[in-house]
Amino acid sequence: MMTKYAKKILEIVESSNDHLTAEQIFMQLRETYPTVVLATVYNNLNRLWEENRIRKVSLEGMAERYDRIRRHDHLVCKKCGKLLDIDLGDLTAQLEEKAGISILSYDLKLLYLCEACRKNLNRKECEETET
Repeated sequence: MMTKYAKKILEIVESSNDHLTAEQIFMQLRETYPTVVLATVYNNLNRLWEENRIRKVSLEGMAERYDRIRRHDHLVCKKCGKLLDIDLGDLTAQLEEKAGISILSYDLKLLYLCEACRKNLNRKECEETET
């Protein structure tokens, strides 16, 4: 049985188009339950993740983010950490064939530079050539 907090957290994650951190989920949950504490959010997120009701997206050097369980992959900006969904289809069969083993799941993150970071990089390169 799910607690009222777990139900609301699941609702927040599933209705969001963003990849929320625990702190962002906490702020949204407080709108409904003003007395909730951050530890409750972390405990419920971990439980929901263990029960395969949500996905945990880990990026080196950044706070973990939480996402819908629907099968999809991610584009990750190497510079700013911006995270976008990308649907490459289910690659499980192809990966199993290449690896020669049965795969339970996979988490594909494609690194790139988002448009804003590319513009900033180009701006810096232009400034450096002018001086």
